[in-house]
Amino acid sequence: MSRQHLIIVDTNILFSALLKSQSSFTEILIGSDCRFFVCEQVVVELFKRKEKLVKVSQLSEDEIARIYQILLKRITFYKEDLISPENRATAYALCQDIDESDTPHVALTLELEGLLWTGDKKLKEGLKRKNFNQFFENSSL
Repeated sequence: MSRQHLIIVDTNILFSALLKSQSSFTEILIGSDCRFFVCEQVVVELFKRKEKLVKVSQLSEDEIARIYQILLKRITFYKEDLISPENRATAYALCQDIDESDTPHVALTLELEGLLWTGDKKLKEGLKRKNFNQFFENSSL
């Protein structure tokens, strides 16, 4: 029996899933048997970008809310405060010279021994240079 993938979804992936109800991101989030996690801060980040979501997606606020509601049924929120200080420190060391704002996502990936799902190429390349290779790729399924 194979272990179920634990996937940590960063903000840009969730943002992309909200742009269109029929996207590969949405299909994976809804259709796979993986378990998906996000840091609670993602809700705040998405709320701050609400107007941009409506403008770029050309969907109504109601349509975006409906997609968001569907996605939230598949995603588990994780309190950043529950991440061990060791994993937070390791994640900070990994992210500080790439993009500090990604530290919580990397820390949660370490905490859950999961895979980070990000579309941020700069982050991925920077982390790979530091021997962090816990990434989710669409082909992983």
